Amino acid sequence: MDTVVLLLLITFPVAALLFGLYSIFNDFYKYFAEEVRYWIKIRQPISKDHLRILKKYCAYYNRLDTSQKPEFERKIQRFMYSKRFIARSVPVVTAEMRVLISASAIQLTFALPGIYLSNFDKILIYADSYYSQITKKYHLGEVNPRAGMIILSWHHFVQGYGDLDDGYNVAIHEMAHAIHFENLIKNDEVAFLDQHALSSLAQITNRELPKINRGRHLLRSYAGTNQYEFFAVTLEYFFEKPVELNAEIPDLYQTIAALLRQDPLKLYNFSN
Repeated sequence: MDTVVLLLLITFPVAALLFGLYSIFNDFYKYFAEEVRYWIKIRQPISKDHLRILKKYCAYYNRLDTSQKPEFERKIQRFMYSKRFIARSVPVVTAEMRVLISASAIQLTFALPGIYLSNFDKILIYADSYYSQITKKYHLGEVNPRAGMIILSWHHFVQGYGDLDDGYNVAIHEMAHAIHFENLIKNDEVAFLDQHALSSLAQITNRELPKINRGRHLLRSYAGTNQYEFFAVTLEYFFEKPVELNAEIPDLYQTIAALLRQDPLKLYNFSN
């Protein structure tokens, strides 16, 4: 009897230790395997199906110089495979959703090396406007930095893509918010926006907000809500109404060009 008890006293701790080591090894293996799959995917050339979607729907991509397109494709691959795309009220997340949402983010960060909005690892997609339990309002899109989520209405995303010069673009608007937050979050992408340009933007924002709220301003009234909405709406105009923005508020246009390190007037071959 004493021998049996002794064996049990020895066996249980050993078994528990072995089980613990197995669990640790198994978790490590799953993590390592997932990382390997991720790095393999982002190093593969963009698929023919995804390239077809880009060429058909992404005006920004089509306006790039031929020499720039491979880099844009590579960055889309990395962004797309580093995020979880989650269907909310859409039946399924389609290839068009993955590619075009990724393209809308890379459009803003294209000239910012190594910036993939790493804090935001989840992209939630609703079919249309949705009700937020947090704000108690209906939204077309929003950004939640604490939860690492970018949330979009696919209907309004498509509307923004459908008209490229009306100054309304849900994708650009929400990705602008994500950039604003990402720049402040302490991770490997912190403080990537030029500090001098940010200082200039703050001064311009303080100058323009009262003008917007008095009416008769190039930017729509929602830009007058606060500094964050001012930035997001400005980026919509920067990409969709660059001629008008540069003509009416040139220092704002040049400041955004410095922040994003790109100039739509040159990209779109417009004349100043």
